[in-house]
Amino acid sequence: MSSSKETFGKTIGFVVLVCLVCALFVSFSAVQLKPLQAANKLLDQQTKILEAANLLTVAGEDIVGTYNQYVRPAIIDLSSGEISCQVKSVGEEATQADKTCLAKANFFDERRNSRDATKSAKPKNDIAGINRRSHDAVVYLVEDNVGQVNTLVLPIVGSGLWDLMYGYVGLEADLNTVKNVIYSDHKETPGLGAEVVNPRWKGLWPGKKIYNEQGDVAVKIVKGGAKSGDIYGVDALSGATLTSVGVEKTLSFWFGDEGYLPFITKNRGGLN
Repeated sequence: MSSSKETFGKTIGFVVLVCLVCALFVSFSAVQLKPLQAANKLLDQQTKILEAANLLTVAGEDIVGTYNQYVRPAIIDLSSGEISCQVKSVGEEATQADKTCLAKANFFDERRNSRDATKSAKPKNDIAGINRRSHDAVVYLVEDNVGQVNTLVLPIVGSGLWDLMYGYVGLEADLNTVKNVIYSDHKETPGLGAEVVNPRWKGLWPGKKIYNEQGDVAVKIVKGGAKSGDIYGVDALSGATLTSVGVEKTLSFWFGDEGYLPFITKNRGGLN
């Protein structure tokens, strides 16, 4: 009887030991891999921003170098449109303020902020279906070879069919003409709503206008296809009505009063 109890005890002890070793291994791996995961996430973000700004072909394989050469992040207060910090220089020319702002921008997490009641609020008119909107946002001022800002890249988020869809809109220097609409993260159905990442559909966006002459958001997704010469309309996604509606509402929200409109209004005279 005693021998049986000892055997059972040893078995339990062995199982507990194995569990502890496995737990330590998993924890150690998670800690070790965290910096790599963060770096990969940042690289993917920088890739999408360059794509929105039409700089991927310029970048080639040097995404980080091209991003650092041309892109200057800024953190803004969405309600006022005021810039709280802006990166002016990187590398050896960067000031301490530049380095601090760049670190804040690189690790800014809209999703985390939107879950924090102290850093977000419920929109008055939540047509994008986001539930809460971060008080702040990171926008990306993209320079040309002579240091003039020629593109503004703005992050967007809004509901699709199954979940929130995240992406970027690249605007020309007039802050109205679209360069690109790039979705980076979604859970839409392959072959239907997932066509938001299809090069053919993405190719419909360059040259479209966000605002009409009265300053109202006029960009729209057109079921059955936009007519030739329609500067505001983009073809809807075939068989994906709810995703198409989600894209239109997302753009209407983010380019409206509770989105980037205060910032755009303040900077229509020129970004620097």
